[in-house]
Amino acid sequence: MHPILAERQRLLAYATAWELLAVLLAALLVATGTFSWMQALALTLPLCLFYGFACLAAFWVCQSAPLDQTLLARVAGTQAAAGAISASVLLLAAQAWAGFHGRTGFFPETLIQYVATAAPLVLGLGFVLYLLVAALHYLLAAFEESRQAEAQALQFQILSRDAELRALRAQIHPHFLFNALNSISALVTSRPEEARRVCILLADYLRRSLTLGTRDRVAFGDEIALAEDLLAIEKVRFGGRLRHESQVDEATRACPVPPLLLQPLVENAITHGIAQCLDGGVVRLLAECRDERLRVVIENPRDPDAPRRKGTGIGLENVRRRLDAVYGREADLRVKAEGSIFRVELSLPTSAQSTPAP
Repeated sequence: MHPILAERQRLLAYATAWELLAVLLAALLVATGTFSWMQALALTLPLCLFYGFACLAAFWVCQSAPLDQTLLARVAGTQAAAGAISASVLLLAAQAWAGFHGRTGFFPETLIQYVATAAPLVLGLGFVLYLLVAALHYLLAAFEESRQAEAQALQFQILSRDAELRALRAQIHPHFLFNALNSISALVTSRPEEARRVCILLADYLRRSLTLGTRDRVAFGDEIALAEDLLAIEKVRFGGRLRHESQVDEATRACPVPPLLLQPLVENAITHGIAQCLDGGVVRLLAECRDERLRVVIENPRDPDAPRRKGTGIGLENVRRRLDAVYGREADLRVKAEGSIFRVELSLPTSAQSTPAP
Protein backbone atom coordinates (compact mmCIF):
# COMPACT_ATOMS: atom_id res chain seq x y z
CA MET A 1 0.00 0.00 0.00
CA HIS A 2 1.28 3.46 -0.93
CA PRO A 3 2.66 5.13 2.24
CA ILE A 4 1.37 8.60 1.25
CA LEU A 5 -1.89 7.81 -0.52
CA ALA A 6 -2.93 5.41 2.25
CA GLU A 7 -2.89 8.07 4.99
CA ARG A 8 -4.93 11.25 4.70
CA GLN A 9 -2.64 13.32 6.92
CA ARG A 10 0.44 12.40 4.93
CA LEU A 11 -1.32 13.15 1.65
CA LEU A 12 -2.47 16.54 2.94
CA ALA A 13 1.04 17.41 4.14
CA TYR A 14 2.52 16.27 0.82
CA ALA A 15 0.08 18.38 -1.22
CA THR A 16 0.67 21.37 1.06
CA ALA A 17 4.42 21.12 0.50
CA TRP A 18 3.92 21.25 -3.27
CA GLU A 19 1.57 24.22 -2.93
CA LEU A 20 4.21 26.08 -0.92
CA LEU A 21 6.74 25.28 -3.61
CA ALA A 22 4.33 26.67 -6.21
CA VAL A 23 4.07 29.93 -4.24
CA LEU A 24 7.86 30.14 -4.00
CA LEU A 25 8.29 29.62 -7.75
CA ALA A 26 5.53 32.15 -8.42
CA ALA A 27 7.41 34.69 -6.30
CA LEU A 28 10.53 34.10 -8.39
CA LEU A 29 8.55 34.63 -11.61
CA VAL A 30 7.02 37.84 -10.25
CA ALA A 31 10.51 39.03 -9.32
CA THR A 32 11.53 38.88 -13.00
CA GLY A 33 8.94 41.57 -13.78
CA THR A 34 7.39 39.50 -16.58
CA PHE A 35 4.38 38.08 -14.71
CA SER A 36 1.84 39.32 -12.19
CA TRP A 37 1.03 37.28 -9.10
CA MET A 38 -2.19 36.01 -10.67
CA GLN A 39 -0.36 34.91 -13.80
CA ALA A 40 2.51 33.33 -11.90
CA LEU A 41 0.24 31.31 -9.61
CA ALA A 42 -1.93 30.22 -12.55
CA LEU A 43 1.22 28.85 -14.14
CA THR A 44 3.05 27.27 -11.19
CA LEU A 45 0.25 25.96 -8.95
CA PRO A 46 -1.34 23.49 -11.42
CA LEU A 47 2.07 22.33 -12.66
CA CYS A 48 3.40 21.74 -9.14
CA LEU A 49 0.32 19.78 -8.08
CA PHE A 50 0.43 17.72 -11.27
CA TYR A 51 4.12 16.97 -10.89
CA GLY A 52 3.77 16.25 -7.19
CA PHE A 53 1.23 13.52 -7.83
CA ALA A 54 3.24 12.25 -10.80
CA CYS A 55 6.25 11.85 -8.51
CA LEU A 56 4.21 9.54 -6.26
CA ALA A 57 5.14 6.86 -8.78
CA ALA A 58 8.59 6.95 -7.15
CA PHE A 59 7.12 4.54 -4.57
CA TRP A 60 7.08 1.69 -7.08
CA VAL A 61 10.53 2.63 -8.38
CA CYS A 62 11.86 2.49 -4.81
CA GLN A 63 10.22 -0.89 -4.31
CA SER A 64 11.95 -2.23 -7.40
CA ALA A 65 15.32 -1.00 -6.12
CA PRO A 66 15.32 -1.25 -2.29
CA LEU A 67 18.41 0.18 -0.64
CA ASP A 68 19.08 -2.83 1.59
CA GLN A 69 18.83 -5.42 -1.19
CA THR A 70 20.24 -3.67 -4.25
CA LEU A 71 23.70 -2.54 -5.28
CA LEU A 72 24.17 1.19 -4.86
CA ALA A 73 25.14 1.59 -8.53
CA ARG A 74 21.91 -0.06 -9.63
CA VAL A 75 19.86 2.10 -7.27
CA ALA A 76 21.56 5.24 -8.57
CA GLY A 77 21.04 4.21 -12.20
CA THR A 78 17.40 3.29 -11.67
CA GLN A 79 16.57 6.50 -9.86
CA ALA A 80 18.52 8.64 -12.34
CA ALA A 81 16.59 7.13 -15.24
CA ALA A 82 13.27 7.59 -13.43
CA GLY A 83 14.26 11.17 -12.57
CA ALA A 84 15.09 11.97 -16.19
CA ILE A 85 11.77 10.56 -17.37
CA SER A 86 9.86 12.47 -14.69
CA ALA A 87 11.66 15.72 -15.53
CA SER A 88 10.80 15.23 -19.21
CA VAL A 89 7.15 14.74 -18.25
CA LEU A 90 7.28 18.01 -16.30
CA LEU A 91 8.76 19.86 -19.28
CA LEU A 92 6.11 18.50 -21.65
CA ALA A 93 3.38 19.44 -19.17
CA ALA A 94 4.83 22.96 -18.82
CA GLN A 95 4.97 23.40 -22.61
CA ALA A 96 1.40 22.14 -23.02
CA TRP A 97 0.16 24.39 -20.20
CA ALA A 98 1.97 27.39 -21.68
CA GLY A 99 0.56 26.62 -25.14
CA PHE A 100 -2.96 26.48 -23.72
CA HIS A 101 -2.65 29.78 -21.88
CA GLY A 102 -0.81 31.42 -24.77
CA ARG A 103 -4.03 31.30 -26.77
CA THR A 104 -6.23 32.74 -24.01
CA GLY A 105 -4.67 36.20 -23.95
CA PHE A 106 -4.27 35.98 -20.16
CA PHE A 107 -0.48 35.62 -20.44
CA PRO A 108 2.04 37.62 -22.47
CA GLU A 109 2.50 36.42 -26.07
CA THR A 110 6.09 35.52 -25.21
CA LEU A 111 5.03 32.84 -22.68
CA ILE A 112 5.73 29.89 -24.98
CA GLN A 113 9.13 31.29 -25.88
CA TYR A 114 9.81 31.94 -22.19
CA VAL A 115 9.11 28.30 -21.30
CA ALA A 116 11.27 27.08 -24.19
CA THR A 117 14.15 29.23 -22.99
CA ALA A 118 13.74 27.92 -19.42
CA ALA A 119 13.61 24.27 -20.55
CA PRO A 120 17.03 23.33 -19.07
CA LEU A 121 16.03 24.91 -15.76
CA VAL A 122 12.70 23.07 -15.79
CA LEU A 123 14.44 19.77 -16.51
CA GLY A 124 16.99 20.29 -13.74
CA LEU A 125 14.36 21.34 -11.24
CA GLY A 126 12.14 18.38 -12.14
CA PHE A 127 15.08 15.97 -11.77
CA VAL A 128 16.03 17.30 -8.33
CA LEU A 129 12.43 17.32 -7.13
CA TYR A 130 11.94 13.73 -8.21
CA LEU A 131 15.06 12.64 -6.32
CA LEU A 132 13.79 14.40 -3.20
CA VAL A 133 10.46 12.58 -3.46
CA ALA A 134 12.30 9.28 -4.00
CA ALA A 135 14.38 9.95 -0.88
CA LEU A 136 11.14 10.65 1.01
CA HIS A 137 9.76 7.28 -0.07
CA TYR A 138 12.92 5.52 1.08
CA LEU A 139 12.59 7.23 4.47
CA LEU A 140 8.94 6.24 4.75
CA ALA A 141 9.81 2.65 3.79
CA ALA A 142 12.48 2.55 6.51
CA PHE A 143 9.99 3.97 9.01
CA GLU A 144 7.38 1.35 8.09
CA GLU A 145 9.93 -1.45 8.41
CA SER A 146 10.98 -0.14 11.80
CA ARG A 147 7.37 0.10 12.95
CA GLN A 148 6.62 -3.44 11.75
CA ALA A 149 9.74 -4.74 13.48
CA GLU A 150 8.65 -3.07 16.73
CA ALA A 151 5.15 -4.52 16.35
CA GLN A 152 6.57 -8.00 15.73
CA ALA A 153 8.91 -7.66 18.71
CA LEU A 154 5.99 -6.58 20.90
CA GLN A 155 3.86 -9.47 19.66
CA PHE A 156 6.72 -11.89 20.34
CA GLN A 157 7.11 -10.41 23.82
CA ILE A 158 3.39 -10.84 24.50
CA LEU A 159 3.44 -14.43 23.25
CA SER A 160 6.54 -15.16 25.34
CA ARG A 161 4.90 -13.72 28.45
CA ASP A 162 1.72 -15.71 27.80
CA ALA A 163 3.77 -18.88 27.43
CA GLU A 164 5.65 -18.07 30.62
CA LEU A 165 2.42 -17.43 32.51
CA ARG A 166 0.95 -20.72 31.31
CA ALA A 167 4.10 -22.55 32.38
CA LEU A 168 4.10 -20.88 35.79
CA ARG A 169 0.42 -21.65 36.30
CA ALA A 170 1.06 -25.27 35.39
CA GLN A 171 3.53 -25.50 38.30
CA ILE A 172 0.85 -24.66 40.87
CA HIS A 173 -1.63 -27.54 40.72
CA PRO A 174 0.87 -30.47 40.70
CA HIS A 175 2.61 -29.08 43.79
CA PHE A 176 -0.65 -28.67 45.69
CA LEU A 177 -2.00 -32.04 44.53
CA PHE A 178 1.12 -33.77 45.81
CA ASN A 179 0.48 -32.46 49.33
CA ALA A 180 -3.28 -33.10 49.20
CA LEU A 181 -2.91 -36.68 47.97
CA ASN A 182 -0.37 -37.39 50.67
CA SER A 183 -2.92 -36.21 53.23
CA ILE A 184 -5.63 -38.44 51.75
CA SER A 185 -3.27 -41.41 51.66
CA ALA A 186 -2.48 -40.99 55.34
CA LEU A 187 -6.20 -40.83 56.23
CA VAL A 188 -7.53 -43.71 54.13
CA THR A 189 -6.77 -46.47 56.63
CA SER A 190 -6.99 -44.59 59.93
CA ARG A 191 -9.85 -42.18 59.25
CA PRO A 192 -11.70 -43.13 56.05
CA GLU A 193 -14.54 -40.67 56.65
CA GLU A 194 -12.04 -37.83 56.91
CA ALA A 195 -10.35 -39.07 53.74
CA ARG A 196 -13.71 -38.99 51.95
CA ARG A 197 -14.37 -35.46 53.19
CA VAL A 198 -10.95 -34.30 52.00
CA CYS A 199 -11.62 -35.84 48.57
CA ILE A 200 -14.85 -33.85 48.32
CA LEU A 201 -13.09 -30.66 49.45
CA LEU A 202 -10.31 -31.30 46.96
CA ALA A 203 -12.76 -31.91 44.11
CA ASP A 204 -14.61 -28.68 44.87
CA TYR A 205 -11.36 -26.79 45.14
CA LEU A 206 -9.99 -28.09 41.85
CA ARG A 207 -13.27 -27.45 40.05
CA ARG A 208 -13.24 -23.83 41.14
CA SER A 209 -9.53 -23.25 40.61
CA LEU A 210 -9.57 -24.79 37.13
CA THR A 211 -12.45 -22.50 36.18
CA LEU A 212 -10.69 -19.40 37.47
CA GLY A 213 -7.32 -20.49 36.10
CA THR A 214 -8.49 -20.09 32.51
CA ARG A 215 -9.06 -16.35 32.98
CA ASP A 216 -6.57 -13.51 32.74
CA ARG A 217 -8.04 -11.77 35.78
CA VAL A 218 -10.30 -12.85 38.62
CA ALA A 219 -11.89 -10.99 41.50
CA PHE A 220 -9.74 -10.93 44.61
CA GLY A 221 -12.76 -12.25 46.51
CA ASP A 222 -12.55 -15.46 44.47
CA GLU A 223 -8.87 -15.76 45.36
CA ILE A 224 -9.73 -15.43 49.05
CA ALA A 225 -12.38 -18.16 48.72
CA LEU A 226 -9.82 -20.46 47.09
CA ALA A 227 -7.31 -19.76 49.84
CA GLU A 228 -9.91 -20.62 52.49
CA ASP A 229 -10.72 -23.87 50.67
CA LEU A 230 -7.03 -24.76 50.63
CA LEU A 231 -6.75 -24.02 54.34
CA ALA A 232 -9.79 -26.22 55.02
CA ILE A 233 -8.11 -29.11 53.21
CA GLU A 234 -4.82 -28.63 55.04
CA LYS A 235 -6.57 -28.39 58.42
CA VAL A 236 -7.55 -32.03 58.04
CA ARG A 237 -3.86 -32.91 57.91
CA PHE A 238 -2.60 -30.55 60.62
CA GLY A 239 -5.63 -30.52 62.90
CA GLY A 240 -5.39 -27.95 65.70
CA ARG A 241 -1.84 -27.02 64.71
CA LEU A 242 -3.20 -24.97 61.81
CA ARG A 243 -5.36 -21.95 62.47
CA HIS A 244 -6.04 -18.96 60.29
CA GLU A 245 -7.31 -15.42 60.64
CA SER A 246 -8.55 -13.13 57.87
CA GLN A 247 -8.93 -9.38 57.95
CA VAL A 248 -10.10 -8.36 54.49
CA ASP A 249 -11.63 -5.03 53.54
CA GLU A 250 -14.79 -5.50 51.49
CA ALA A 251 -13.48 -3.03 48.89
CA THR A 252 -10.67 -5.45 48.01
CA ARG A 253 -12.97 -8.28 46.95
CA ALA A 254 -13.81 -6.68 43.61
CA CYS A 255 -10.19 -5.88 42.70
CA PRO A 256 -8.97 -7.76 39.60
CA VAL A 257 -5.88 -9.91 40.16
CA PRO A 258 -4.12 -12.73 38.28
CA PRO A 259 -5.68 -16.13 39.04
CA LEU A 260 -4.15 -18.52 41.57
CA LEU A 261 -2.15 -15.71 43.15
CA LEU A 262 -2.70 -16.53 46.82
CA GLN A 263 -2.44 -20.32 46.65
CA PRO A 264 1.38 -20.54 46.40
CA LEU A 265 1.72 -18.01 49.23
CA VAL A 266 -0.69 -19.83 51.55
CA GLU A 267 0.86 -23.17 50.66
CA ASN A 268 4.31 -21.75 51.38
CA ALA A 269 3.08 -20.48 54.76
CA ILE A 270 1.85 -23.96 55.65
CA THR A 271 4.66 -26.08 54.24
CA HIS A 272 7.59 -23.97 55.38
CA GLY A 273 5.97 -22.36 58.40
CA ILE A 274 3.26 -24.33 60.18
CA ALA A 275 4.76 -27.72 59.32
CA GLN A 276 8.13 -26.69 60.78
CA CYS A 277 6.69 -25.50 64.10
CA LEU A 278 5.99 -28.13 66.75
CA ASP A 279 2.93 -26.28 68.03
CA GLY A 280 1.83 -25.01 64.62
CA GLY A 281 0.45 -21.51 64.55
CA VAL A 282 -1.79 -19.00 62.84
CA VAL A 283 -1.74 -18.05 59.17
CA ARG A 284 -2.93 -14.46 58.92
CA LEU A 285 -4.31 -12.90 55.76
CA LEU A 286 -4.69 -9.12 55.62
CA ALA A 287 -5.96 -7.17 52.60
CA GLU A 288 -6.79 -3.50 52.12
CA CYS A 289 -7.10 -0.88 49.38
CA ARG A 290 -5.08 2.28 49.76
CA ASP A 291 -4.15 4.95 47.20
CA GLU A 292 -5.56 2.90 44.30
CA ARG A 293 -3.41 -0.08 45.24
CA LEU A 294 -4.27 -3.48 46.68
CA ARG A 295 -2.10 -4.40 49.65
CA VAL A 296 -2.04 -8.05 50.74
CA VAL A 297 -0.10 -9.44 53.70
CA ILE A 298 0.30 -13.10 54.63
CA GLU A 299 1.99 -13.93 57.94
CA ASN A 300 2.91 -17.27 59.44
CA PRO A 301 5.06 -18.51 62.30
CA ARG A 302 8.42 -20.07 61.54
CA ASP A 303 11.15 -21.92 63.35
CA PRO A 304 14.31 -19.87 62.82
CA ASP A 305 16.46 -22.85 63.87
CA ALA A 306 14.84 -25.32 61.47
CA PRO A 307 17.04 -26.47 58.54
CA ARG A 308 16.11 -25.03 55.18
CA ARG A 309 13.95 -27.51 53.30
CA LYS A 310 14.49 -28.37 49.67
CA GLY A 311 12.14 -26.37 47.44
CA THR A 312 11.83 -23.44 49.82
CA GLY A 313 11.08 -20.30 47.87
CA ILE A 314 9.76 -21.94 44.69
CA GLY A 315 6.21 -20.74 45.34
CA LEU A 316 7.40 -17.21 46.13
CA GLU A 317 9.54 -17.10 43.00
CA ASN A 318 6.58 -18.34 40.96
CA VAL A 319 4.42 -15.48 42.24
CA ARG A 320 7.22 -12.95 41.73
CA ARG A 321 7.73 -13.96 38.10
CA ARG A 322 4.01 -13.94 37.36
CA LEU A 323 3.62 -10.47 38.84
CA ASP A 324 6.56 -9.26 36.79
CA ALA A 325 5.04 -10.71 33.61
CA VAL A 326 1.62 -9.17 34.28
CA TYR A 327 2.39 -5.86 35.98
CA GLY A 328 6.07 -5.20 35.40
CA ARG A 329 7.36 -2.58 37.82
CA GLU A 330 3.87 -1.64 38.97
CA ALA A 331 3.72 -4.63 41.32
CA ASP A 332 5.84 -5.26 44.38
CA LEU A 333 6.48 -8.42 46.42
CA ARG A 334 8.44 -8.18 49.66
CA VAL A 335 9.51 -11.00 51.95
CA LYS A 336 10.54 -10.46 55.57
CA ALA A 337 11.73 -13.05 58.06
CA GLU A 338 12.00 -11.47 61.51
CA GLY A 339 12.49 -13.76 64.46
CA SER A 340 9.69 -16.30 64.54
CA ILE A 341 7.47 -14.48 62.00
CA PHE A 342 7.60 -14.87 58.23
CA ARG A 343 5.79 -12.15 56.30
CA VAL A 344 4.96 -11.77 52.59
CA GLU A 345 3.59 -8.44 51.42
CA LEU A 346 2.08 -7.79 47.98
CA SER A 347 1.26 -4.42 46.47
CA LEU A 348 -0.69 -4.33 43.19
CA PRO A 349 -2.55 -1.67 41.21
CA THR A 350 -6.30 -1.93 41.69
CA SER A 351 -6.90 -1.23 38.00
CA ALA A 352 -7.34 -4.09 35.52
CA GLN A 353 -4.80 -2.39 33.24
CA SER A 354 -1.18 -3.46 33.49
CA THR A 355 2.05 -2.39 31.88
CA PRO A 356 4.59 -5.20 31.61
CA ALA A 357 8.19 -4.20 31.95
CA PRO A 358 10.19 -4.22 28.73
